[in-house]
Amino acid sequence: MAKKKKDALVAAVIDGIQDIKGKGITVMDLREVDSSVCDYFVICEGNSSTHVSSLADSIEDKVREEVGEKPYHIEGRQNAQWVLMDYYNVVVHIFQKEARAFYSLETLWDDAKSEQIPDLD
Repeated sequence: MAKKKKDALVAAVIDGIQDIKGKGITVMDLREVDSSVCDYFVICEGNSSTHVSSLADSIEDKVREEVGEKPYHIEGRQNAQWVLMDYYNVVVHIFQKEARAFYSLETLWDDAKSEQIPDLD
């Protein structure tokens, strides 16, 4: 996937999160991390299972509209504590706050470059 398309995909994911007022957006650049599973993680949180599900729907719609991509795989929609959306080189993690703190992906992958995206009010 060309860099420009990856950048557009990450931007569309962020737009989808912000459209539904997702919080705590972190973009982790894993390209220089040995044994990384993809190029980018985008991590965010919702405040309930309904909110997490709505965030996943919004991201899926926004990415399809703006970039023309569909996720390769989505996991976790049933209980919506942690929804993972796999776009091959970009993996989106949508957590409820407690699950995000428990799994602490930012700590597990702390050797990656990360950027905090400010919350919209």
